[in-house]
Amino acid sequence: MKNMVIIKSFQNGISVYLNGEIPFEELLGEVAFKFRESSNFFKDAKMAISFEGRPLSDEEERMILNVICENSDLHIVCLVGKDEETNQNYLKAIQQLDRHKEEGNDGQFYRGTLKNGQVLETESSIVVLGDVYPGSAIISTKDIVILGGLFGKAYAGGNGSEGHYVAALEMSPERLQIGDFKYKNSKPTKWSIRPKVQPKIAYVKENQVVMEPITKELLNDLPL
Repeated sequence: MKNMVIIKSFQNGISVYLNGEIPFEELLGEVAFKFRESSNFFKDAKMAISFEGRPLSDEEERMILNVICENSDLHIVCLVGKDEETNQNYLKAIQQLDRHKEEGNDGQFYRGTLKNGQVLETESSIVVLGDVYPGSAIISTKDIVILGGLFGKAYAGGNGSEGHYVAALEMSPERLQIGDFKYKNSKPTKWSIRPKVQPKIAYVKENQVVMEPITKELLNDLPL
């Protein structure tokens, strides 16, 4: 059983080998054991993570990530896949959030998915390790980063400031507002979980909220 789950480190992250032959429920138990065993080593480090050894559905990836979060204090800032450039660009967005915190702004992590009727409100920047489902809302006086899908409502810059942003791995909000400016979506989107979507960031430009794919050039030029 000691080779069912193997954790290896790489620069700014870890790679988790998952045995492709054992039942998934058994694999989850082994992941929980491995990360409990390694919790003192990782402590509250912020890292990217990749999975190898077996194909995983979106739901299986989320279940494994939840097990890791429940059995360690590790902060997963990005799930690295085959599109390395996209993942590195998104990681830079997280690092930009860290710079805001270093300048004196508070920030926090929320582990879990917001479901219909739930509202998460904070006076600091926030990273959500999960999805924001339709009918739920997240409100921050500063920045919002969602390591999952934004399908509900998001309100950044809740103190009226426009110099903030909302970033998500999948961006299909019911409603999005930054400061006093609302995002106008010309095509209402139906919520769905789709693989291989491009992370996007929403911010205020020329007195309106724009939403664009995250690229290296965009992050360098953002007026934030």
